[in-house]
Amino acid sequence: MAPRSAGSGKVPRDPVHHPLFARYYARVSVAAETRMGMAGVRERLLAGLSGRVLEIGAGNGLNFSHYPRTVSEVVAIEPERRLRQLAVEAALRSEVPVDVAPGAAEALPVKSEAFDAVVISLVLCSVREVPRALGEVRRVLRPGGVVRFFEHGTGGGPAMRLTQRALDRTVWPPLSGGCHLARDPVGALREAGFELGPYRRVMMPEKGPTLPTSFCVLGMAWRPPSAEG
Repeated sequence: MAPRSAGSGKVPRDPVHHPLFARYYARVSVAAETRMGMAGVRERLLAGLSGRVLEIGAGNGLNFSHYPRTVSEVVAIEPERRLRQLAVEAALRSEVPVDVAPGAAEALPVKSEAFDAVVISLVLCSVREVPRALGEVRRVLRPGGVVRFFEHGTGGGPAMRLTQRALDRTVWPPLSGGCHLARDPVGALREAGFELGPYRRVMMPEKGPTLPTSFCVLGMAWRPPSAEG
């Protein structure tokens, strides 16, 4: 039986509800594994991880098969119901233990300083409040814990950046599950107090037309090890 809100008698809504986009994303993301080289990106994103890992915005669980066996546990948060169902199915095929749970990036349903690493992959474009979400990432990471990120954002020349901003103000977010094109993931991580590690710009697809979604960044950052961090 689905959980109900206390005293209301109503089934609570998921924090994100984009059923049409979820079905579209599930098909396109699987095709992108080979056609756009996303499988290789996932391998680089997750290589060398160990310990307890929190993945935010797990989507349909395509990262799960790429976690190294040095990872003891993955807790995967996915707010969209259709994608979460697909992630549960992917978790059953994973070689590492994966627990899939509902939740929003701005209010993660996990304890503070409970994880050795946090993975964010194509997530910051669609969260409602990026600073709050990254504040939650810092909260749940142990001091010195690592963030692995692969995100798309602003890029290109003046014309492309103008196009990205125009799309963000009009049709793109409602058509794309709340996604925004002109955000700056590296700048957001820096402003949230993370120590930036190595990262590199990646074009997706690497060969082919340049799209407003093409400008990606792959890298890592750390929660400062001090108590104040």
